[in-house]
Amino acid sequence: MQVIDYKCPNCGSGMVYDSESGMLSCHSCGRQDNIETLPDPLAAANPTFTGDEAKEYHCNSCGAVILTEAETTATTCSFCGSGVVLGDRLTGKLAPAQVIPFAISKEEAMTTFRKWCRNGLLTPKGFMTADRIKGITGIYVPFWLYDLNNQIEVQAKATKVKSYTRGDYHITETSHFDVYRNIRLNYVKVPIDAAAKMNDELMDKLEPFPYNQLKSFKTPYLAGYIAEKYSYTDKELFPRVKEKISSYIDAYIQSTMSGYSSVNYTNKQIDTRSVRADYVLLPVWVVHYDYNRLEHTFAMNGQTGKVVGKPPISKAKVTAWFAGISGISLLSLKLISWSMGGGFW
Repeated sequence: MQVIDYKCPNCGSGMVYDSESGMLSCHSCGRQDNIETLPDPLAAANPTFTGDEAKEYHCNSCGAVILTEAETTATTCSFCGSGVVLGDRLTGKLAPAQVIPFAISKEEAMTTFRKWCRNGLLTPKGFMTADRIKGITGIYVPFWLYDLNNQIEVQAKATKVKSYTRGDYHITETSHFDVYRNIRLNYVKVPIDAAAKMNDELMDKLEPFPYNQLKSFKTPYLAGYIAEKYSYTDKELFPRVKEKISSYIDAYIQSTMSGYSSVNYTNKQIDTRSVRADYVLLPVWVVHYDYNRLEHTFAMNGQTGKVVGKPPISKAKVTAWFAGISGISLLSLKLISWSMGGGFW
């Protein structure tokens, strides 16, 4: 069992990853260390953890028992607040290949969320004040990034319709075509979240993440945050990634058949293969908001600040909005009638 924490060599306080500087930082004395130059404590670790094992971890700072769920790979000690990384849950097959570090601090996330709430024109006034935040947690969510190769073969019946006038006759000509397409289509870094406890719809809507910010995984990036290990393997999630790209494939096929009046597929075969799948950790702020005795959950992209979730809707504001639209439409009709000599109603 390997519990990793980072103590400041100057003052002994716990060090955490600082999203603003990108350094491992001590909030007590201000020391900052470059993560890229720090030794990797997992370099010689053995992959000993399996998901169905129950293990007891102890905080290196205060000795307290660290209680975690089986999926947790990084957390904070509930007694002394030290950030700890559970090293044996990040080795072997459980070792992430890359990580996108947080670029937005907790304070910035709170400010961004409050601003987002104020922009909700149809949300209740009490919700827009954003003063009922129960908690905000920075979580490194496990994702699989797929590189996919698609071999596509399509056959279709298509028509082109041309109409013209010749003399007293209006003529319509319909030409028929047999259409064949053989397409090779590749997608890279298609993300699928691999945590059972995370809402798939919310995670999908958080995209895109800036993949140019991917860095080789090092445990200091997790210090001070919560992190989860994957619940599903890349093979288990392969059907979902195929479904995710299906609409993009269909749109591309249609783009190759533009110019026809109608297209009816007679055969369409899509062979999708996974070229590679990388296990990565992506930064997400999870906000729990209490409004009208109900808890609402929102998610924020920890790099871009994009907020997703379903806020409550004010029935009164919706009614007023529709009434306003109806009033404008009615006034427009009256003006049109008056301009055409019909007068006001």
